Amino acid sequence: MGNSKMIRSALLVALCLLAGFGGAAAFAWSGLGDRQVEKYLLANPDLLPRMVQAYERQQAEQKLSSAGADLREPFAGAVLGNPAGTRTLIKFTDYNCGYCRASSAEVAKLVAQDPDLKVIIREWPIFEGSERVASMALAAAKQGKYSAFHSAVFAGGDTSEAGLKAAAQASGVDFDQAVKDAGDPQIAYELARNTAMAQELGFTGTPSWVIGDTILEGAVPAEALSEALSNSGQSGTS
Repeated sequence: MGNSKMIRSALLVALCLLAGFGGAAAFAWSGLGDRQVEKYLLANPDLLPRMVQAYERQQAEQKLSSAGADLREPFAGAVLGNPAGTRTLIKFTDYNCGYCRASSAEVAKLVAQDPDLKVIIREWPIFEGSERVASMALAAAKQGKYSAFHSAVFAGGDTSEAGLKAAAQASGVDFDQAVKDAGDPQIAYELARNTAMAQELGFTGTPSWVIGDTILEGAVPAEALSEALSNSGQSGTS
């Protein structure tokens, strides 16, 4: 982004935060907003990152509020780590997403480090062929084997029928029963609900994350996730 565009973006954020969106529009339309705010921000450049962070935090809070309490209520059994943990990480994921597969190892690191961490997995099948494996994963949750199946699918890297059978065998899942359960309307509803929540939060792909009032997208290393958890104000061990 060029300097002029950066200044324009900063001005817009500043106007919105300082004058409110309605007032900012009128003020900016007159041309006075640009000149006065630009002069002030150029004299106090350290304010820009703080204002942008405040704006992003405000936007995240509004999106999370729109998504509702359902966001933090997992599908029964679709949790990694400690189901009763007081520190919560929410991950929107797809088994055919390479970044999701890589991030599963980062999540495993966090779970190993923090016995109080609950990781809510929201199955969001956006790649071709992913709805089948997502349904099978939730069917595995009905057998109390979600975590094992989830890890086995990512470890195997094969979401074909043969790959699902191998993951089921490795995780102790009754494959035939899982096939039956995968057609449960409750599972179809869960996948549709996850899609609606992801859209409400403005996610553009997987993996995507929610930690407290923070929204993150893309491959995020364990260290950055741990820092976000520590900054989220959630109780528990770190």
